[in-house]
Amino acid sequence: MADFDLLVIGGGSGGVACARRAARYSARAAVIENDRLGGTCVHRGCIPKKMLVYASHFSHDFEDAAGYGWTVGSRSFDWPTMVRAKSMELDRLEGIYQRLLRDSGATYVRGTGRLLDAHTVAVGDETHRAETIVIATGGRPTMPAIPGIELAVSSDAMFDLPAFPERVVIVGGGYIACEFACIMQGLGSSVTQLYRRDLPLRGFDWDVREVLSDEMRKGGVDLRLNVNATSLDRKGSAIAVTTTAGEEIETDLVLFATGRKPHVAGLGLESAGVETAENGAIPVDAASHTGVAGIYAIGDVTDRINLTPVAIHEGRCIAETLYNDNPQNPDHRDVATAVFTTPELGTVGLTEEEARQAFPAVDIYKTRFRPLKHTLTGREETIFMKLIADRTTDCVVGCHMVGDGAGEAVQLLGIAVKAGATKAQFDATMAVHPTAAEEFVTMYEPVPESAAQTAQA
Repeated sequence: MADFDLLVIGGGSGGVACARRAARYSARAAVIENDRLGGTCVHRGCIPKKMLVYASHFSHDFEDAAGYGWTVGSRSFDWPTMVRAKSMELDRLEGIYQRLLRDSGATYVRGTGRLLDAHTVAVGDETHRAETIVIATGGRPTMPAIPGIELAVSSDAMFDLPAFPERVVIVGGGYIACEFACIMQGLGSSVTQLYRRDLPLRGFDWDVREVLSDEMRKGGVDLRLNVNATSLDRKGSAIAVTTTAGEEIETDLVLFATGRKPHVAGLGLESAGVETAENGAIPVDAASHTGVAGIYAIGDVTDRINLTPVAIHEGRCIAETLYNDNPQNPDHRDVATAVFTTPELGTVGLTEEEARQAFPAVDIYKTRFRPLKHTLTGREETIFMKLIADRTTDCVVGCHMVGDGAGEAVQLLGIAVKAGATKAQFDATMAVHPTAAEEFVTMYEPVPESAAQTAQA
């Protein structure tokens, strides 16, 4: 038995950040992990996904170069080369996580953690006690119970496919489904995306959802809305997907990206008295405390805002509060995020729908234009930008963008929104010309109220 001040179950970005920060303040901290340090983000999410995004953009870059006088010779994409390069980089990153954890003074316990009570965790035949336990076990993909689902894969499998598919059917309309639709299309697959609702990316601003759907279709994704898959069948070497529209689509790969759920199976939560919601999420208060003395939960397992930087921040707040006499609660307001589709989507603050519910009156500013780059390439891709301001205070409460660099732009816009910047301050900011982002400080006239209301109807 080993005694610690802090035991973190889960070695993803949030769990490692919590343990490292605690150890920096001389706490005896340990991370328990049965897989690879770094979690979903490093090994099955953000990092390898962004690598595939970069790879997928080269097909467009080669085409666009001709408009600028370049002659590009024969070209092809080799999937095994990409997979090998990706795997080598992820091995390197895992090594960095191990070194950072070790150098901080925290302990790495390899194995599966299971709560025996509110202060005791079993790992194999060993038990460990701690004053404080943090659950940071993340989430896992979910798959629907339809006939033939065993023929499909989840997003976890997409980074190590044994062969690159010529045809792909992607079921789902969230950010994972949309990102992989654009990735696979850019790498050369023929992509059909099925989504059971009116527009993908539920929860995002309506204008953004419409624009992105339009841009994805222009980019070659066969996006079919109000359609779902009902069954899968083996048809020779292909997979036949039957849809609610009565169609049968033959494909080489089926990806179901229809949701994720908190990973709590086998944790022994009931032994410690930790309750869960219907979907398995662990309810917590503003300080990430579960309500059981000494037990906290962070990241996707709480199903609050399921983003890596949020989990990291939540973990560091616990360490600051408990071990640095610096009480902090994570602030989940105005969290900027990006969806790495082609083109990208970046957003921070309220959607127009949310703003109209929150304030008596709002002003809407938006623009859509062809970027300077594509005046010579001939590509029909456009950029969309939108600002939402509370009319009473003039504060900008929402920023949204669809276009190249949207993720980078919204990171900086997030500072302005978090600081409570007004539309007048946006207007007083000099533009950087020629850039696409200058439009955020040159949209002077709001959309007429009648037109804005019509667009939301």
